Amino acid sequence: MKTKDVTKPIQVGKVFINSKRWPVQVREKTSLAGRTELTTCERNQTSACTKEIHRVGGISFARNYNKRIHRQDYWKTIGNYSGRRAMSKMSNPGWMSKIRNVDLFDLEEQPARSFIGGKWVTASSGQVFDVEDPGRSRVLASVTDMAVEETREAIEIAHTAFQKYRHSSVRERAAILRRWYELMLENADDLATMMTLENGKSLADSKGEVVYAANFLDWFSGEALRVNGDSHMASAPNNRILTIKQPVGVVGIITPWNFPAAMITRKVGAALAAGCTMVIRPAGETPFSAIALAKLAERAGVPAGVINMVTSDSPAEHGLELTTNPLVRKVSFTGSTNVGKILANQSSSTLKKLSLELGGNAPFIVFEDADLEKAADALIACKFRGSGQTCVCANRIFVHSNVYTPFVQLVYDRVSRFQLGYGLDEGVTHGPLVSRKAVHKVQEHVNDALNKGATALTGGSVASEMGPCYFHPTVLIEAKHNMLIAQEETFGPVCALFKFSTEEEVLKHANNTPVGLAGYLFSKDISRVFRVAEALEVGMVGCNTGAVSDVLSPFGGVKESGYGREGSQHGISEYLDIKSMTISLD
Repeated sequence: MKTKDVTKPIQVGKVFINSKRWPVQVREKTSLAGRTELTTCERNQTSACTKEIHRVGGISFARNYNKRIHRQDYWKTIGNYSGRRAMSKMSNPGWMSKIRNVDLFDLEEQPARSFIGGKWVTASSGQVFDVEDPGRSRVLASVTDMAVEETREAIEIAHTAFQKYRHSSVRERAAILRRWYELMLENADDLATMMTLENGKSLADSKGEVVYAANFLDWFSGEALRVNGDSHMASAPNNRILTIKQPVGVVGIITPWNFPAAMITRKVGAALAAGCTMVIRPAGETPFSAIALAKLAERAGVPAGVINMVTSDSPAEHGLELTTNPLVRKVSFTGSTNVGKILANQSSSTLKKLSLELGGNAPFIVFEDADLEKAADALIACKFRGSGQTCVCANRIFVHSNVYTPFVQLVYDRVSRFQLGYGLDEGVTHGPLVSRKAVHKVQEHVNDALNKGATALTGGSVASEMGPCYFHPTVLIEAKHNMLIAQEETFGPVCALFKFSTEEEVLKHANNTPVGLAGYLFSKDISRVFRVAEALEVGMVGCNTGAVSDVLSPFGGVKESGYGREGSQHGISEYLDIKSMTISLD
């Protein structure tokens, strides 16, 4: 194509060349087609580059095609910018070399986009928000910050798509879910790497979550085939009653950052199998896992408009739209109890069906007849998974006074072997917390416990030499029930051990909380196992195990830990309405 030269300079700025910032004098020429291209660079380090300059909202961007410098294309900002959260620079594009398929996370474009109506779109306002790597305290990339009006548009698109998708065959839905499952496993390494980058958890933890998340799609591909009604006699001899199950409609799905893949597939898998359409609002801390899942869903053949994924850094505004829009018939939320109460109150205006998986304060009870080695291993896996940032983490560890000292020693020995560090580094067992705010809460709980008489055998402070989001794994002994750590969910790598003497005493303390998600007990006495498990006021009990979550097991809590169940044969029922038909034979 012929071009006409335009010799005016754009702006002096900096770009990344071989992971360094070099000053450049950028000049442009405009083709007959109107495309602006880079013609010169001041430094000879850029002479091998081919770039294009694009203008978005007055900001200039350069796209680098030099594969000798970076394995994948990426966008960079040239110069400064103004305005609230306009396009920001990638702090270190070198991390992209760890990702094989950059397009899976929409990283070939900046900002990464939302998925609405089968199309990848950016916010009409041009606003973005930055996603940080908590392990390096750096910006990974920018993501489009959609407005509430765009969530409303996504709801309308989902409502239109529902009119057709509700009539799709169960085999079609099953095939899509199965293919999505296969694609997740094929891309497991990239999914796990990105999860570690945006969440901070160790790579081993991330790999485990990817497989766990994929398994929900596999499970619900089978459940799609098992949505059955029934028939039976009526009181009137010549009447018959039939029941059928139908999808509820458009579902609003709001997911947290601590399990950025599994919390999506556990909800979306059931909704798709039931015949629902949806609008997903992933956590602003971890949008790239959601973006990748939407990409794979698209490749798996999910029809346009059935899955819509809206990224935003303004959760309250979008949550209000999902809970009050009359086209949304159900909302599924995983997060804190306080936010769950707000969403429930907002949803009351349209009496939406709700699934709320909220906070916990899990008791972990070790009786004197327990297998202490087994209990210690289970505690480590349960308490410190994801650096303690899970809703089913053991938060209050009750140990019988007769075995308190030996059990503390077993726990201390195991925690002392932890390797705290950057999640992608080899040998690291535990990574940073997700944010400085999370670190502040953990430190507050530890300080409160120490001030009230607890002793830290190990840890107890921020690992500031590693970064602001790292907290040393901590073991606290002589914990008391007046401490914050006994009354609130810590959500961090702190193991607080309490003494007890009798079964009645420990049950009183275990149930002395407004929430009830998970609980754990260890004993060789089968009568006690049944007795205590039935007495614990929680939705899930691990008996001689620290694992309560499985695709085959109903997941959910009681009291202020929410209502509804996810996973298992009961999970799909949350997305179905039962309709009865009375037929007269007269």
